[in-house]
Amino acid sequence: MTESHLLEATPEQAKQLGLRPEEFEKIKEILGRTPNFNELSIYSVMWSEHCSYKNSITYLKKLPRKGKHLLVEAGEENAGLVDLGGGLACAFKIESHNHPSALEPYQGAATGVGGIHRDIFTMGARPICSLNSLRFGDLKNERTKYLLKGVVKGIGDYGNCFGVPTVAGEGYFDPIYQTNPLVNAMSVGIVKVDETVSATSNGVGNPVYIVGSATGKDGIHGAAFASKDITKDSVNDLPAVQVGDPFQEKLLLEASLEVIKTGAVVGMQDMGAAGITCSTSEMSAKGECGMKVWLDKVPTRQANMKPWEILLSESQERMLIVVKKGMEKEVEAVFEKWDLHCAVIGEVTDTKWLEYYVNGQLVATAPAESLVLGGGAPIYEREFTEAAYYAENKAFNIDNVAVPANLKEVAEVLASSLNISSKKWVFNQYDSMVGVANTSTNRPSDAAIVRVQQDSDKALAVTVDCNARYVWADPLVGGQIAVAEAARNIVCSGGDPSAITNCLNFGNPYNTEVYWQFVNALKGMGIACEALGTPVTGGNVSFYNQSTDGGAVFPTPTIGMIGLLDSWKDAMTLNFKNEGDAIYLIGVSRNDISSSEYLVKYHGIQNSLAPYFEINEEVALQKAVNALIKKKLIASAHDVSEGGVFITLLESAQVNNLGFDVTTDSAIRKDAFLFGEAQSRVVVTVTEENVSAFEQSLGTVPFYKLGTVTGAGVKIDGENWGITADWKAVYDNALEAVLNG
Repeated sequence: MTESHLLEATPEQAKQLGLRPEEFEKIKEILGRTPNFNELSIYSVMWSEHCSYKNSITYLKKLPRKGKHLLVEAGEENAGLVDLGGGLACAFKIESHNHPSALEPYQGAATGVGGIHRDIFTMGARPICSLNSLRFGDLKNERTKYLLKGVVKGIGDYGNCFGVPTVAGEGYFDPIYQTNPLVNAMSVGIVKVDETVSATSNGVGNPVYIVGSATGKDGIHGAAFASKDITKDSVNDLPAVQVGDPFQEKLLLEASLEVIKTGAVVGMQDMGAAGITCSTSEMSAKGECGMKVWLDKVPTRQANMKPWEILLSESQERMLIVVKKGMEKEVEAVFEKWDLHCAVIGEVTDTKWLEYYVNGQLVATAPAESLVLGGGAPIYEREFTEAAYYAENKAFNIDNVAVPANLKEVAEVLASSLNISSKKWVFNQYDSMVGVANTSTNRPSDAAIVRVQQDSDKALAVTVDCNARYVWADPLVGGQIAVAEAARNIVCSGGDPSAITNCLNFGNPYNTEVYWQFVNALKGMGIACEALGTPVTGGNVSFYNQSTDGGAVFPTPTIGMIGLLDSWKDAMTLNFKNEGDAIYLIGVSRNDISSSEYLVKYHGIQNSLAPYFEINEEVALQKAVNALIKKKLIASAHDVSEGGVFITLLESAQVNNLGFDVTTDSAIRKDAFLFGEAQSRVVVTVTEENVSAFEQSLGTVPFYKLGTVTGAGVKIDGENWGITADWKAVYDNALEAVLNG
């Protein structure tokens, strides 16, 4: 009797696997027949949104993808590659692991970290640091506490054991993320320009190896699972959550970097989403070749695995390597040294077709090109309509909001807001200094500063940024702000912004209002990237962050950005240095409280537009701050973001337990001046001897002298607001207080 997986697949099976009727017909057209279940499973994962970007690729291609530092364009390799000079390059990328983390937070987050690091070292780069961007619901909810604790522990355990420091990140809390937390992980690595490896395949007869861990049933249909809404029954999809082993990954890292030096590697790719299916198809399509793969030769953890289970398994810590024929012994010796599986499972052909066999029987076949992004996978341009809430946002009028009588009370609310206050409970669980190949400076700055090599002063400034409420309020403007804030943080830390990677977290693309958010956010990102000279190197699209009962999350296009510093010694920090230093605000303050934490948390007003932003003002501001740092005319720099000027001052003061005595601008509403979040503003301090040169250097860029750095007290317009230590206690302990409450 013919096994069921070899029988013709049915339209009902296609529907169950997430394929649309027209997609099932297209598969039949490509193959010239009805697919069997193995083949249908292959197409279901490779044509899922997670792998094919079928609902997003049209707009992704419109993002700027060329830049003076880029060594490869977006999508050409597993990660972006930026020239650092001196024969070195930086590989970096950010990806999501949202759906797995919503169900099993520890393993979901841990395998997200492991997967993004593999994307980096499969290119030949050694990871030197990682970052993360997290979103959760109401922290007073017990499940949210469970998710937060699990995700943070998963990130910390995997990263700490793997030996790569976690140096920066961000975390936000809003009920909109209650069912769908967002877990975005970023990895940054360093490689010699002439030692990079491509995810490709060529050379008829060249052997194809699977290396690393054995293959199990964990993670099967994980890509498809990430391409649908979360429901109350999603817990039944737990087999779609992978299980990670950081110690195994450490061995795989060292073995992979060592095997590259043998000269035997033609191409190498991580087995992430869709496992063997994805690696064999993408490498073959890129090399314009085919492969014969013998699934019965794949080392497995469980007996009697079906062909489609082996093909779709997303078991972690595995790689596919194409090796030059005749150099098998050199490759096998490396993996034997590191005590890792290293098995020949196939060979390269010139057919451009993938052929999968079990015990000599052909169980599935498909043209490689038909499976990959930009190849035969379907491409859609969905309809979109302006979100209904947008009209209400535009109707907001600041004049309808009274200025509170007690502004100190407002400041206390903001200092204890979970979106503003310290995340030390989180980052204290991460090792920020682990690893001998890299040393993080760990000084307080808007972006993390990471030395490239121990024997070099060259450094990177790295950051992740996105205020999703701004993007929800006005996707076009919010998309610009996400990029601009990342670049502003790089600049305030002494770096020159170079390029971005992005993780685009949105709801269901078949929802026309969600798609309107997506299209406009990407348009905004493109505008800012062009103006700031920070092209897109690649990234990840995560749709379906939407539950059947709670709706879509805020549109959250997380920006990961790197910047370059010739010397880490030239980095700028955010902390006040000396009593008596002058405090300046560079940029223009406005009567604007739109989408501010103040408006939402104190007044309870959800609907307003994004805060004021104009891209040309931003470019001028960043150029001015960059020049001030290079001329060594300022002692600190910290950009104005959530919480406005007051929180910026507090964060700069509390590091060294200094204070500040400032005067607000009488031309601006006092609440807007202190707590508004109008963009393109930076607070700096200047020593007395540099004041004149500082003001001259700014030229036509607007500035306002706020006041002076003082001892331990806080004064606003002559009113005593207490001492910095008391404010710091509130700011530092707010998160832990809610967790323990």
